[in-house]
Amino acid sequence: MKSLFIVIGVLGLSACSAAPSALAVPTQPIETKQLEEHAPVAPKIVRLAGLSNDLAADALYYTLLNANYLATKVASDKVAVQFGDNQFMLEPSMNAAGIDRILMNRFYAVHPQLQASQELPAIIGELNAKLNFAKFILLEQGAVIQVQGVVTFADSVEIEELRRFMLWTNSGLTQIAMSLPEGIDQYIRPIPLIQPDKS
Repeated sequence: MKSLFIVIGVLGLSACSAAPSALAVPTQPIETKQLEEHAPVAPKIVRLAGLSNDLAADALYYTLLNANYLATKVASDKVAVQFGDNQFMLEPSMNAAGIDRILMNRFYAVHPQLQASQELPAIIGELNAKLNFAKFILLEQGAVIQVQGVVTFADSVEIEELRRFMLWTNSGLTQIAMSLPEGIDQYIRPIPLIQPDKS
């Protein structure tokens, strides 16, 4: 029954914009700008040209740490990063003969009641047909929903580009969540990538 509510919510998604909206960035006060001119600045660009996926993940990881992001390596070629209340898995995909990419993933666990539902694959197909800010994929026989976006770049990528892409993805996912029936978050939940420090 709950899965029927999901279908109803998904049908209301057409209001979600497929294109990124203009991001409002607050202007910086003059006093702060003057202080920042003298303060040490974290690297704003990570250069990845000619690196393997593993080395690119290392470079991305250390650049994110230097830019004050909470990040951790979750595999040799994957970096988990905290972004507000959400977590992304960043996976460099380097291609010497083509375009370099960073795959940005979010994962959601699906309640067993919904996993066997016939509506779930239809919902995922509907999301992919209506929205283009990310690709929605069912994994593990419907137990996991993967949300994947891709940042393409040549040789280097700015941390600000990654931040804006994560912000845009969060905005799209928030619009989807707002269109779904209340209580659906009990059936589809984010899978944490960074475990809390127990010390």
